[in-house]
Amino acid sequence: MAPRKSPTSDIEAIFPSSSISTTAESLVAEANEKQAFAGATSQLSRWTRWGTTFDSFRRRQPQDAPDQLNHTLRTRHLYMIALGGCIGAGLFVGSGGALASGGPASLLLGFLTVGLLVFNVVQALGELAVLYPVSGGFYTYATRFIDPSVGFALGWNYCLQWAIVLPLELTVASEVIKFWNNDISVSVWITAFLAGIVVLNVFGVMGYGEFEFGSVTFKLIAIIIFLVTGLVNVLGAGPLDGVYHEYWGARLWNYPGAFHNGFKGFCSTFVTASFAYAGTELVGLAAAESRTPLKSLPRAVKQVTWRVVAFMVLPLIFVGLLVPYDDKRLFGSGEGFADTTASPFVIVAVNAGLKGFDSFICTVIVVSVISIGNSGVYAGSRTLTALAEQGYAPRFLTYIDRAGRPLASTVILICFGGVAYINTGEAGQTIFQWLMSLAGLAALFTWGSICVSHIRFRAAWRLQGRSMNEIPFQALFGTAGSWFSLILVVLALAAQLFVAIKPPGGGTANAEHFFKQSLTWPVVLLLWACGHFWNRKPWLKVARIDINSGQRQIDWVAHRVENQRQAEGSFVRRVVRFLF
Repeated sequence: MAPRKSPTSDIEAIFPSSSISTTAESLVAEANEKQAFAGATSQLSRWTRWGTTFDSFRRRQPQDAPDQLNHTLRTRHLYMIALGGCIGAGLFVGSGGALASGGPASLLLGFLTVGLLVFNVVQALGELAVLYPVSGGFYTYATRFIDPSVGFALGWNYCLQWAIVLPLELTVASEVIKFWNNDISVSVWITAFLAGIVVLNVFGVMGYGEFEFGSVTFKLIAIIIFLVTGLVNVLGAGPLDGVYHEYWGARLWNYPGAFHNGFKGFCSTFVTASFAYAGTELVGLAAAESRTPLKSLPRAVKQVTWRVVAFMVLPLIFVGLLVPYDDKRLFGSGEGFADTTASPFVIVAVNAGLKGFDSFICTVIVVSVISIGNSGVYAGSRTLTALAEQGYAPRFLTYIDRAGRPLASTVILICFGGVAYINTGEAGQTIFQWLMSLAGLAALFTWGSICVSHIRFRAAWRLQGRSMNEIPFQALFGTAGSWFSLILVVLALAAQLFVAIKPPGGGTANAEHFFKQSLTWPVVLLLWACGHFWNRKPWLKVARIDINSGQRQIDWVAHRVENQRQAEGSFVRRVVRFLF
């Protein structure tokens, strides 16, 4: 067993000693480092950089790149990741289960509440990621600003979350295929989709970025089309052979009703909403491999607001208006696994009588869930490699090849996709519910850690007499927003425990139901205990937090000139800049 490391050594390993400087020497050094990176990587062939040669699988050496991971994600990639990178099974399929258990009003309120939570989380993450660029993601902030044992637990929890998401998304994709062909075994489609994810990961971060750009564009266009058709159906202008050929309005909010199962039904929507929003924080993780994070990350963070409103809440408004919560086709409302029309979006298309539209929606779902599965491999592998670099995982996981891929970690994450083959048995629906509950609660713990990290960072910043003007990007609502979201995280976790004890359908929960709804709690506590035993250090006090090491090199002169230029722009330009 490797020797235990102190919190100071952990921090130094994560954030190499450097500080913000505006001196000519530091700016020249940064420019030289970027030039060295470009010069070193340019010596590799294009196909090696893209990971398609045998040479690309060799370990990357310091002369190949100074910081191992690539800096190839462009601004357009970050924008699309922020706008719709996490739109997948949670929205298109899981929302049907939430509608069945809580009703349309609970579904809408649950997604709105978690959307507000996520907005402040991403703002706080943007502030930290711009100032402290790290490739390991969010657990490193918990290690630095909360406690190394907490960082240990949350890092492994985040890896577990994405390891679970991959087989879950493969399960959904294979089930949706039954809409067109129910004769071919599910295992065939799982194999095909898993092979596709392997091919995408051969191209490393650029494969991830380009596929996300294309898939998110497709998803957003599809949602816009659904919103237009949803409005037409609500107004009663649907085809005559459908059910929406007369004014529909809000009749389903009156009968069978807006709420189902009362307060317990409302509480049951939080896990689905959390699972649907899980991955929004990927924009902060991807910033470590962005070419221009100081410019693109703040703008990408602002896109989260519009994603929450336009691409999550609005579609669910139409779902609640057009699909009754007692529809037996909804996922989670029947006896067996979800059938081919289990998605409420597909149900709308079928009920409307729009020929071919149901197939289009199913295609969107397949693309979306494969996109999320690919994101799971990307996020999980980067976090697992960072854990290994800090001694929290086996050292062989630090292997990064010449194409910039964390090769060993990526292989392990992809292997978790094999869990999806369990779905070929008769317990498919049960497995889906277990996986979604684990992934949804894992996201809540991740978001809570980001909020606490931001609050303690600001406290340490003030304690050491630093000015807020030294923070290049500041969260819109400051620590108040982080406190608000932290309270919502606690309430959401409490609501889930309440549902675990008191099921929405009534009666008393048995052991299986309770642990299915709250298994993440003992997992996180066990990981925290392991981290605490490993470090054996007292809780990290605010006065001991190091806020100087690892800060991004920033050209403050150029930064202030850019801010001044924006401040002197027209009113319309300032409004657009503030919103976008």
